[in-house]
Amino acid sequence: FGLMDVMNLGHAAFVAVGAYTATLLVGPLKGLLESESVWASLAAITAVIALSMVVTAALGWVYERLFVRPVYGDHLKQILITIGAMIIIEQIVLVLFGANQMMLPMPEALRGSLLLGDVAIERYRLVAVAVGLVVYAGLTLLLTRTRVGLLIRAGVENRSMVEALGYRIRNVFIAVFVGGSALAGLGGVMWGFYREQFTVAIGAEVLVQMLIIVIIGGLGSVTGCFAGAMLIALSTNYVSFLLPDMALVSNILVMMAVLLWRPQGLYPVNKH
Repeated sequence: FGLMDVMNLGHAAFVAVGAYTATLLVGPLKGLLESESVWASLAAITAVIALSMVVTAALGWVYERLFVRPVYGDHLKQILITIGAMIIIEQIVLVLFGANQMMLPMPEALRGSLLLGDVAIERYRLVAVAVGLVVYAGLTLLLTRTRVGLLIRAGVENRSMVEALGYRIRNVFIAVFVGGSALAGLGGVMWGFYREQFTVAIGAEVLVQMLIIVIIGGLGSVTGCFAGAMLIALSTNYVSFLLPDMALVSNILVMMAVLLWRPQGLYPVNKH
C-alpha cells in the first residue's frame, strides 16, 4: 500500500483471513487435494486461492471505507487505526473459528522434493516461486505499462490535478486497496498450505518481516520489495546456518546496513 502513500499495519489480518478462508474450502476439494496428480492438485489450489482472494478483496473494500478513508494523508493516524483494525479483525476471526489450531494440509502431489544433482528442492517451494514471479511480473507490467498504473502514480503525486483531468482517482485508489487485500489473501493461502497448522497469529508473525522488506526495498517500489525479500531470505538462511544465535536479529542488522547506505531503500520510487 506504499503505492497509495498509506501506512497500513493491518495487512497481517488479511493474511490470516486468507488462510482461514482456505480451511473452509479444502473439504469440498478434498478429493483433488489428495490426488496424486500434480495438475489436479494445482487446479484445487487455484480454486482455493481464487475464492480466498475474493473474500479478502471484499474485506479490503469494507476495511478501506471504515478505517483508511478517514485518515488519508495522516501517517500517524493511519498507523494507529490500522493496528487497531488488525486487532478487531483477528478477534472476529477468533469468535468465528475459535482459538484452536487450524489445519490446512498440503496437497499430496506437492509433498516431497525434486533432486537436482546433490540438491533437493521441495515441490511446493517451486510452486510458490512460480506464483511469486507471476505476481511480480503482473504488478510490474500493470504499474509501468498501463494507463491504470500511470493514474495510480500520478494520483499519489498530485491528486487534484488528476481529478481536474476528469479521472475519479478515488475509485482507482479503492481498486488498488482491494487488489492489495486480495494479494494478501493469496499470501495467506500459500503460507497456510506450507505450514499446514496455524492460528490467527499467522499474519502477525510475519508482519515485522514484511515491514522490513518494504523499508529495505523502498516505499511504493514493487521491484524494491522483490529485491528486499530476496535479500532477507538469503541472509536469514546463511546466518541461521553459520551463526544460529544471530538469526533472530539478522533481519534488523541487514535493514540497518541498507538504510545507512541508502536511506530511501534499494529502489526508491522516483517522484520527480
